[in-house]
Amino acid sequence: TISTCYKISCSKIRNVVLTGHSGTGKTTLLDQILFNTQIIKKAETPESGKTVSDYTQEEIDKKFSIYTTLSHFPWQDTKINIFDTPGLPGFIGEVVEAFRAAETAIMVIDAKNGVQIETIKLWRRLNKRDMPRAVFVNKMDQDRADFSKVMDDLRAKFQKICVPIVMPIGSGDNYRGIINLIEMKAYFVHENGQKDEPSAIPEDLLEEANSMRATMVELAAEGDDALIEKFFAEGALSEEEIILGLTLGMRNKRVVPVLAGSAISNNGIASLLNFLCIAAPTPQDIHEIAFDKNLNRIEVPIDQTKPLSAFIFKTKYDQFSGKLSYVKVITGTLKPEMEVQEINSANHEKIHKLYTAIGNQLKEVDALEAGDIGIIAKTQNIFSNETIGASNIDYTFHYLRLPHPVHSLAVFTESKKDEDKMNESFHRFAQEDLTFQVQYNKETKESVIYGMGEIHLSMILQKTMDKQKISISTRQPKIGYRETITKEAQAEYTHKKQSGGHGQYAKILMKMEPTPNNENYLFENAIKGGSISKGYMPGIEKGFQEAMEQGYLAGFPVMGISFTVLDGKEHPVDSSEMAFKLAAKGAFKEAMGKANPVLMEPIMSLKVFTDDNYVGDVLSDISSRRGKVIGQENLGSGINEIDAEVPHSELLKYTIDLKSLTSDTGSFEMSFSHYAPLTGKLADSVIATNKIETTQE
Repeated sequence: TISTCYKISCSKIRNVVLTGHSGTGKTTLLDQILFNTQIIKKAETPESGKTVSDYTQEEIDKKFSIYTTLSHFPWQDTKINIFDTPGLPGFIGEVVEAFRAAETAIMVIDAKNGVQIETIKLWRRLNKRDMPRAVFVNKMDQDRADFSKVMDDLRAKFQKICVPIVMPIGSGDNYRGIINLIEMKAYFVHENGQKDEPSAIPEDLLEEANSMRATMVELAAEGDDALIEKFFAEGALSEEEIILGLTLGMRNKRVVPVLAGSAISNNGIASLLNFLCIAAPTPQDIHEIAFDKNLNRIEVPIDQTKPLSAFIFKTKYDQFSGKLSYVKVITGTLKPEMEVQEINSANHEKIHKLYTAIGNQLKEVDALEAGDIGIIAKTQNIFSNETIGASNIDYTFHYLRLPHPVHSLAVFTESKKDEDKMNESFHRFAQEDLTFQVQYNKETKESVIYGMGEIHLSMILQKTMDKQKISISTRQPKIGYRETITKEAQAEYTHKKQSGGHGQYAKILMKMEPTPNNENYLFENAIKGGSISKGYMPGIEKGFQEAMEQGYLAGFPVMGISFTVLDGKEHPVDSSEMAFKLAAKGAFKEAMGKANPVLMEPIMSLKVFTDDNYVGDVLSDISSRRGKVIGQENLGSGINEIDAEVPHSELLKYTIDLKSLTSDTGSFEMSFSHYAPLTGKLADSVIATNKIETTQE
C-alpha cells in the first residue's frame, strides 16, 4: 500500500461511474484515463488480461468485467473517483452499488451499435435514481461508426435534449479525432496511443465546427431558463455561460451532454476529463436521501462541517487485505482510530485503516472528507447497506435499489461436512453480492441459491468448489405449490382413544370455507353454550394450523381457508388440549375431502426486453408457457418491453431459453405476483410426483 492524504474541498471532488452495455469499451476507456492522468505507464485492453479493473482470475479468463472496480486520479485541480462496472445483466448488483455512490453516470455507447438493450435498462435505472448523466460514444474508429445516427438514436429513445460537446473528425478507417466545441480545440489521434493533446482546428473544418458549436450553444441554453432568455435576446452565450447551462442542465436532468472518441486509440479522453471537471455535478449538488427514526424521508446535504455520517455501499473479501467495506462519507470527516456506530444496531466499531484504490491496489489515506469515497479495512460488524456515524446521528441512508433474482438452482453436496463448507462460502458471497441469496426451503427440503442469471450462479458455484475443494450438484428447484378449497364444507370428527388410565376424547363439529378478500387464514369460535371449553380452543386452532402445513392433496401448505368451530363435546376426565388438536386435524381432513380442494401454483410477473425482430417469438413462447400477456410497450430504437404473468414452473430455465430465443440480446426481470388454481393433467402430475418424492423421503 502507498500512504497518501487527500485534503480536498467537496467542490473539487467528482464521483463518476462508467456504465453501459457489455462490450462498449468501458474497461479500456478507464485504462486510457489512468494512462492520461499518469497513474499507470501503459494502457491495456481486456484481451491482454492486464487492465487495472479486470484483475481477478475469472475476469482475465473470461475477458469481460464481473466486478465493479474503484479507481481515482487527479485532473487539473480536481480529484475524480471513478467506477468501472460490468455490462452483463447478470452482474447488475455491482452496477447498482456504483450508482449509489456516484453523482454522475457516463453512459458508454458503441458508435456502431448505438442504443442497446442494456443501455435502455441502465438508463431507466438512472431515471429511477434521478441521476445526472452524460454519454461517451466510443469506438468512433470502428467500421460503420456513425455519430449522427447515435445522436438520433439517443434523442428518439430517451426523449432528452442531447447536446453534442464534440464534433468527430471522420469515422471508421477515416477517423482522425474530435473537435472540442467548448474549447474550440482539436484532439487528433496520435500514433502509438500517445496522450490526448489539444491543437488548433484545421481551416477546412472551422466552418463545420462553428456550425456545430452554434447548435451546442442553443441546446446548452436549455439547461437554465435565464440562459434561454439571454440566448434568444442576444443569440450567443459566453464560454462560462455555456458551461453553466450544461452544469445546471445535467444537475436538473434537462440535458444530456454527448462526447465521443476512441478508447483503443486514446482519443477523446482529455475532453471527457475536462468536461467532468468543469460541468459534472459535485457531491454538494446532490442531497442524500435518508429516513429518521419515524421513517420520515429527509434530505441530508453533503457537508464537511457536520458530525460524521457515511454509507457502506459495498463489501468485498480480498485474499490479502481481508474484509473491505466501501464507504461514501456524507457528512463530517472519517479518520483512522475513530469509533463509529452502526445506526440501526447501535453497535460500535473502531476504524483502523482507510484506503482509496486504483483497481486492486490500495492506497492508505489519513482521512476521507464529506463527499469522498474510500475503503475501510477489516471491519467486524459493518456490512453493505448500513449507515455508520457519530453517536448523535439518528437517521439511516436509503438502501441500495437492488433487483430481484431471476434464476435459481437447488444445490446438494456429498456429505454434511461439504455442506457446511458450501454454506460458509455462500454466506460470504451473499455478504459481497446482495443479488445472490441462499435459502433452505422447509417445504421442499432443498437448499436453493438465487441470482441474476446462469453465468452469475455458475461463477459462484465454480469459485466455491475450487476454493473449498468440494463437489456441488445442482438441479431445478421444486416449486412451492399451495393447496386451497373452492367451496364450503362441514365435518364432524371424534377423537377417542382408551389405553389404561386416562383416555383421550374430543369431538368437533366445524365448518371450512374460502376466506374473503384473499386472506390466508381465519379462525372463529362460534360455539354458544360452552359445549367446548374456551381453554381447548388454542389446541383446536393449532391442530388446524398444523394440518394446513402438512397439506391434503400432495403435502403442500394449505392457504385461504376460514375455520369456524360450530359445536362439539368434551369429557370431564379424558379431554385435553392435545385431544382437541388431534380432533381438529381429523376434522380438517374430512372437510377438505368435501370442499373440492385444488392445487395453487405461483404466478410470476415477467418483464421481457427484446429487439423488434424477436417480439413475435417471445410472445409465442410466453403463450406456450401458459403465460398471459398483460401489456406491450415500444421503447423506441427497436426495443420492446413485454409484460406478462407466467407460472413459476414454466420459468425455471428462462434465463437460458430467452438467451437462445433472442440470440443473446433479450433480458428480463421477474417477481412473485400471486397464486392461481392448477387443474387437470398438470395438477395430477404434480400431485403424483410429490406423493412419490414424499414417500421416498
